[in-house]
Amino acid sequence: MTTAGSAGYGTYRLDGLPARVTIHEVGPRDGLQNEAAIVPVEVKAEFVTRLARAGLTRIETTSFVHPKWVPQLADAAELLDRLEPAPGVRYPVLVPNERGLDRALERGVAEIAIFGSATETFARRNLNQGLESQFAMFAPVVERALRHGLKVRAYLSMCFGDPWEGAVPVEQVVRAGARLLDLGCFELSLGDTIGVGTPGHVAALLDGFAAAGVGPDRLAVHFHDTYGQALANTLTALTKGVTVVDASAGGLGGCPYAESATGNLATEDLVWMLDGLGVETGVDLMSLVETSVWLADRLGRPSASRVVRALGPADAGGSD
Repeated sequence: MTTAGSAGYGTYRLDGLPARVTIHEVGPRDGLQNEAAIVPVEVKAEFVTRLARAGLTRIETTSFVHPKWVPQLADAAELLDRLEPAPGVRYPVLVPNERGLDRALERGVAEIAIFGSATETFARRNLNQGLESQFAMFAPVVERALRHGLKVRAYLSMCFGDPWEGAVPVEQVVRAGARLLDLGCFELSLGDTIGVGTPGHVAALLDGFAAAGVGPDRLAVHFHDTYGQALANTLTALTKGVTVVDASAGGLGGCPYAESATGNLATEDLVWMLDGLGVETGVDLMSLVETSVWLADRLGRPSASRVVRALGPADAGGSD
């Protein structure tokens, strides 16, 4: 049976896929954090508003990281003050430590995320902690956040490979991820920070978590498209029962602490695929494309999303 799927070309379901997928939109935070030129706070606020209007219900908005480390996000408090929350939309923020949590609580944030590492080297470079000591740093943050009624999500970076350490054993990733969940986090996002994962590796990692008693209902996936594998990896994760996928409008993003990390999976590319598979997301694709075209114009360069390039105007996001 077919219906009007991706841009009217029909829906063709595959067995074993969930009926609905929740997209955790990371464009405003993870997508913009690596931009060299400071994006005006009013543009960021409008970006978040447009994403909500397009139907996204989880929009990671900013981070309370020290401005010295990520200057692009120095306006976190002002951005949150400018937002007019839409009904049913969650606006989590990333917090790196207890001071970040203090700032989030001051702004009345309802949901935060912490950002851990599956490898020693990246933990040292990104957190100034070791693979083991990072958990002692996160524990009081999570405990106090939960005590104040906040939801806490955990990211785990370098789950598929590390530019300094190379291949990362599945067992090592599972141990680190399980410890973050044991702190009280409701969800663990598995990050392919440098985009080296392939579908078989994704399946093996999810099977490793299942063997450790962590089901797909507590997991999300976060793929970078460095080697063009993000959609294939996402589809594999869906067949394993994962129903939360991180993505960034327009394919924005990278990682300021890992030079080999290129853009995130583009939200538009993900929605096109899911629409064609008959998997519900609640996202209006054309509204989302228009949003990314609008932002590309302000960034002065074309969108990295193939769907945006295919459906948007040919000159969108060109140089001024």
